[in-house]
Amino acid sequence: MRTLDWIVLLGTMGFIVIYGIWKTRGSKDIEGYLKGDNSMKWWTIGLSIMATQASAITFLSTPGQAYEDGMRFVQFYFGLPIAMVIISITVIPIFYRLKVYTAYEFLENRFDLKTRSLAAFLFLIQRGLASGITIYAPSIILSTVLGWSLTITNLIMGVVVIIYTMSGGTKAVSVTQKQQMGVMMGGMIIAGIMVVRYLPDNVGFGDAVAVAGKLGKMNVVDFSWDWKTSWDDRYNFWSGMTGGLFLALSYFGTDQSQVARYLGGKSIAESRLGLLFNGLLKIPMQFLILFIGVMVFVFYQFNQPPVFFNEGTKTKVYATEHGDELRTLEANYSSIFEEKQQAMQGLVSALKTDDATAIATAEARVENLSAAGKEVREEVKTLIKTAVPDAETRDTDYVFISFVMKYLPAGLVGLLLAVIFSAAMSSVASELNALASTTVVDIYKRSVNPNGSDTHYLNASKLFTVAWGIIAILFATFASLLDNLIQAVNIIGSIFYGTILGIFLVAFYFKRIKGNAVFFAAILAELVVLYCFYFTDIAFLWFNVIGCVAVILFGLILQRLIGKKEKELIQV
Repeated sequence: MRTLDWIVLLGTMGFIVIYGIWKTRGSKDIEGYLKGDNSMKWWTIGLSIMATQASAITFLSTPGQAYEDGMRFVQFYFGLPIAMVIISITVIPIFYRLKVYTAYEFLENRFDLKTRSLAAFLFLIQRGLASGITIYAPSIILSTVLGWSLTITNLIMGVVVIIYTMSGGTKAVSVTQKQQMGVMMGGMIIAGIMVVRYLPDNVGFGDAVAVAGKLGKMNVVDFSWDWKTSWDDRYNFWSGMTGGLFLALSYFGTDQSQVARYLGGKSIAESRLGLLFNGLLKIPMQFLILFIGVMVFVFYQFNQPPVFFNEGTKTKVYATEHGDELRTLEANYSSIFEEKQQAMQGLVSALKTDDATAIATAEARVENLSAAGKEVREEVKTLIKTAVPDAETRDTDYVFISFVMKYLPAGLVGLLLAVIFSAAMSSVASELNALASTTVVDIYKRSVNPNGSDTHYLNASKLFTVAWGIIAILFATFASLLDNLIQAVNIIGSIFYGTILGIFLVAFYFKRIKGNAVFFAAILAELVVLYCFYFTDIAFLWFNVIGCVAVILFGLILQRLIGKKEKELIQV
């Protein structure tokens, strides 16, 4: 990190925090603190929703996901626009009519207190865990890149967010997210332009896209389906349009971190426009971030990539008795890459002449050399596990930040780090605000201390914001990487979201199912989802469908049994 990078990073972060505190000063009551006095315009709502979902994990892990697996992750979001329309038509009018602070208040009106408390409890579990990962994900990478202690990085990230979230509540979160979203998208666009500029002179933008296509990275849409194998395929059109739809319905319709964003709108129309704005722009935004990852992949076909992207872990291996083995493997990797570099030039030349035979020959040679390079990488990972047993051997989350730190000029490195910090801050702020409001409104005020003053609940909201922030920091400090970071957050969400969505769908559309039936149906459905997670290979997106459908089916069955029992008691 050079001086200019520190100036850009600290200046950007400082401006956002100070602006948020100044702009939202004076929240004197619970209405203003939790709902922002219903003063949000649609563009603020839309940007806030996008910034809440676009965590640091998005900007760290998504390019690495594309580097390894291509563009197909974008299918995860295909159901989102449909979900935005459904929520705008059905959910928003009900929430506004009831003037709720949280989504779960509605459930007590429809069912009973225990169902409301169960849904709130499930939300608190999954969002509490997710907030820890949202802090941990950028911290583990930034601490490695910057040479900081992981604990210190977690503390800096968490404490800064706690300060302005506690100070201004929902409005502070939404106001700062506009600036954060501008930093995030501006930084990523600049990074995309730079990676294309760094390609060899004879490789234009069209050539890069063609190369990516030939190497299997432009796999945007996959319509294939096989009843025997496709259930464990996380990313195809069908899982995106079904599992992704159910996940989006639950996330945007029942997750307080998102519901709070549009509950603060000036009107139903403003909230609807904010959601639809998100529905229109989310897929293009994810496409852009994935495409940048693909361009980084193409860049590394002409410029030698590290044999392992986490330099901090490699340094630890060098310091052990296995250091010479790692150097030997790196030398082998370099030799393979030199051959591959020549093969890539041959592929580009063949593509320019559109010679099918030459293209096929060059493509086969590139694939063979790529396979040889992957074998060396696997040997390196095995060696790392031997030399440093507690090391994480998945390095795709380090791909993008490694490129940024090594190749971008002074100033832009600071800007891209500001992107990551901004994304982390925006998501964590929304989560802490939602956790605090749900704890106060649905648990504390309703079941613990129902007779407090407005000032008391305002102070309680601030204290719970701090408390959840401390819990998130502690969880982040003791967390460990789960496969791929962006998948880890989505997996945690999918375990709980389907059940919560099922409760809400029953509330909206199955009027004859009552509180006792849906309460026990939700518990059974959650057990079914946990069984699928631990004992099957079903892809996590389907958990959203399974949990939701299970709540409805169990609810119908239990209501019928309960109804029969009640009739028998009446007859007796």
